[in-house]
Amino acid sequence: MLDTTRRVATPEGIELTLHLAGPVPRALAWAIDFALRLAVVFTVMMFAPLLGNAGMGIVLLTAFFVEWLAPAWFEAAWRGQTPGKRALGLAVLNDDGTPLRWPGALTRNLLRAVDFLPVLYGIGLAAMLANRDFKRLGDLAAGTVVVYQPERIAQARKLPDAAPIVPPVALDLEEQRALLELAERAGSLTRERLEELAELPAPLVGRLEGGRAAARLLGMASHIAGRE
Repeated sequence: MLDTTRRVATPEGIELTLHLAGPVPRALAWAIDFALRLAVVFTVMMFAPLLGNAGMGIVLLTAFFVEWLAPAWFEAAWRGQTPGKRALGLAVLNDDGTPLRWPGALTRNLLRAVDFLPVLYGIGLAAMLANRDFKRLGDLAAGTVVVYQPERIAQARKLPDAAPIVPPVALDLEEQRALLELAERAGSLTRERLEELAELPAPLVGRLEGGRAAARLLGMASHIAGRE
């Protein structure tokens, strides 16, 4: 069976499960965006004759903006979504699950000119069907993927309330995950067991013992989870 689920770890150590969007929902989102772009251009065309010779120039500038720049602006400003993608519950993310930024949004949208060839996104469809992440050429160049609206696992976790503390040493991905898992399980552990576990990572807690060591580790977990 075709696997449309990907698990990635963000630079913050948060693991995401991404559900990839295939050609059909992406085509429907594009159709919505295309209809909106046409509506904007036709509206400008209705008023263009009132502007005399400058009217046609304004129409052409409007068409260029809504076709090439507006989609990139929406994706950068709306967390990877255009109006069509938002209506379908889709979003564009970087390959590592981080939010899409302006350079990536601009790259993937400008390359729609190539993906559209020879007609109706023929090259783009062929590229999507040729790789497991349904990437068209614009996605391959920008390092992006289109997914169903993701929810961070960290948001679903019930972490204890603790003031964030920056770890005194750099932690790799596995160490960050271990801290998050300890914080998540803190409510199911006895106080004695939590304090015993908290005293083990000496580079993080130093000579702290008991409740002070546990509080310090929980604070580091809050920092890793992105709390402020």
